[in-house]
Amino acid sequence: MPGNTLSKGEVFVIETDAASREQLSAALQQSAYDVICFADSASLLSEAKARMPACVLMELPSDRSGLDMLRRLRQENCMAPVLVTSANGSIALAVDAIKSGAADFIEKPFRTHDIVGRIDAAIDEFAQPRTSRQGWLPGCEPLTAREADVLEHLAAGLTNKEIARRMHLSARTVEGYRAGILKKAGAKNVTDLLRRIFGQGSPTQA
Repeated sequence: MPGNTLSKGEVFVIETDAASREQLSAALQQSAYDVICFADSASLLSEAKARMPACVLMELPSDRSGLDMLRRLRQENCMAPVLVTSANGSIALAVDAIKSGAADFIEKPFRTHDIVGRIDAAIDEFAQPRTSRQGWLPGCEPLTAREADVLEHLAAGLTNKEIARRMHLSARTVEGYRAGILKKAGAKNVTDLLRRIFGQGSPTQA
């Protein structure tokens, strides 16, 4: 393992496929991260209680049991960004993963260098101070900072793919955020959502 004097931090990894695990470890170490691989979520959770990683990369099992792990990490005050990978790329699973605390949802198969870029972006984004934004619909559940960013891009007319590129996320993650925003607003689609947001609060024209 290369001895990087200037480590960018530790990345905790759960990945069942040995070849993927080796490729991820090598790529992350080349990018100056220290990598610790875990066989299961219980051992990762135990280690996360002892020290905070810079990021967690977790494979989500097909039985969705990893969603409990995501919630447990948050309950244990592990605030490091968690990136989830899954062979099941459904929007429903992406929405559930994000609601449970995932910062990004990445469909398998993935390219290793893309994952490293996503980890860099997630760590940078989580290092920024969180600001709560106003202008959301009264009486609706408030948006997270990430949802507010996605909403701003939607309001600017960007597509899911364009938003994904700008925010360094997967398109599926953006779809998950978008679905969550629509649900919070009780809107049928983005047009309905924007009409409600920009229609409310503006002075009525006589």
